[in-house]
Amino acid sequence: MKGPGKRSLRAGLLALCGLGLLHVSLFTDLCLRYVKEGMRLPLVASGAVLLLLGIASAALDRTERTEEPHDHSGLPRVSWLLLLPALSLLFYAPPALGAYTAARQPAKTVVHDSDFDPLPATSPLPMTLSDFTSRVQEDRGQAIRGRTIRMTGFVTPLSGTRDGEWDLTRIILNCCAADAQSVKVRVHGGPRLPADTWVTVTGTWHPGGRLGTRSAPVALDARTVTEVPRPSNGYQDALPLR
Repeated sequence: MKGPGKRSLRAGLLALCGLGLLHVSLFTDLCLRYVKEGMRLPLVASGAVLLLLGIASAALDRTERTEEPHDHSGLPRVSWLLLLPALSLLFYAPPALGAYTAARQPAKTVVHDSDFDPLPATSPLPMTLSDFTSRVQEDRGQAIRGRTIRMTGFVTPLSGTRDGEWDLTRIILNCCAADAQSVKVRVHGGPRLPADTWVTVTGTWHPGGRLGTRSAPVALDARTVTEVPRPSNGYQDALPLR
């Protein structure tokens, strides 16, 4: 029969894991470093279930303490592997995905499946990195030519390139950090900023190849580069939420 002491330790680990999940998903926004916004509620529910299981197990342990002799045997060693991730979620959450990840993977392939609509007359024109990519490489009407564009992303420095070039980047999650993909626009000019700095860049398409075909570089000649806070929808290639 399993001793109550062993059950108490298991109850503590369950409760600790539950508290860790609730900490990152309910009481803070830390979960958005690793999953999309739509996964927050399942994480909250999972944390609540683990916490309740831990409390129920502890209550059962107290009830059985007078009925069973103490079992001083410990938990299986594998159970203690739960301790580190639980403590990490509570006291040291790993940072969000950023330039380190983006620099080690190719840019996500962008395909526009329908006809292009006319671009608004707004200047500078707000665009996502994916929209800019498809306009540069697939829009035979070359509507992007000469337009001043505004895009927001984070800085990914380049190795082995001349000064003044870097990648404006957004990381896209389908579900969680494990399936992350990067969308990148090469930026020519602007200040040298640290990796992972979130910026809004305005500029015009950097000429090269034939606009509207795959030979055209997905690149921008920067006119202004302004540091901005990380948007709440940082794991989407979308216009920043205000």
